[in-house]
Amino acid sequence: MRTEEAMHPGVRWIGPETDLRTIARIMKDEDIGALPVGENDRLIGMVTDRDIALRAFANGNNVSSLTARDVMTNEIVYCRTSESVEDAIHLMESKMIRRLPVINDDKRMVGMLSLGDISHCTSQELTGELCKAVTAHHA
Repeated sequence: MRTEEAMHPGVRWIGPETDLRTIARIMKDEDIGALPVGENDRLIGMVTDRDIALRAFANGNNVSSLTARDVMTNEIVYCRTSESVEDAIHLMESKMIRRLPVINDDKRMVGMLSLGDISHCTSQELTGELCKAVTAHHA
């Protein structure tokens, strides 16, 4: 199965200057844990609920003035629509991530592949291996 068949299509983007309150409200309203950050029609980062907790609150920052750019993860790990779900799983395991933006041949983000998506389209064994890998304690 290709990632295009397993992903959630139509992902919402936020701009890098979006304030944390707005980001948190979107995450709550849409019941999601990550938002891609785009600028000039390019994916430049990802903000997760964990990024907000660790980079904003845990650092003692004045959170009312922080934006997506201040807390986002800059390293973009993604997969392509034409890749197999198994290849995406291996990438997620090696990078210890739970969500992957999915990019098409035109380099446009067209969806998001999550641990939940994978659990619905693969075997319990593969899902279990992925869960074990992405939840392992960091050394």
